[in-house]
Amino acid sequence: MAELKEKLRSDLTAAMKGRQTTVVATLRMALAAVTTEEVAGKVARELSNEEVLKVLSREVKKRNEAAEAFAGAGRAEQADAELAEAEVLKAYLPAQLSDAELADLVTQAIAEVAGQSGEQPGQKQMGQVMKAANAKVAGRAEGGRVAAVVKAKLLG
Repeated sequence: MAELKEKLRSDLTAAMKGRQTTVVATLRMALAAVTTEEVAGKVARELSNEEVLKVLSREVKKRNEAAEAFAGAGRAEQADAELAEAEVLKAYLPAQLSDAELADLVTQAIAEVAGQSGEQPGQKQMGQVMKAANAKVAGRAEGGRVAAVVKAKLLG
């Protein structure tokens, strides 16, 4: 079993004993999402740590989007609750890349694509650059951030 899933379970038990309602609810939701992902498809399987991280990052994104929607609808208390849940889950994710680190990785990805194609990539090769950049980033930055940096580098 993935070590991250075990850590989620042990932290859930500790949060239950400490009567931390937000943490308990958030970890239960995260474990349910992991279990749902495990049984999705034709055959049930165990998720690796990387797959569990993908599920957790997807859940963080959902919480942030929900908080944004609640805030837009004037429901600040629910927006705060969603953001609190996102913060609990962020503790299990790897540290996010800084803008400078992300720019360096994108520059490396552009150089790789240029080396493969023999010419400096332009806007048409954005997909190839994104593929190379996302492989380097490996979940340490949101896809929208990566796309924005790639687009800026290709245009400028």
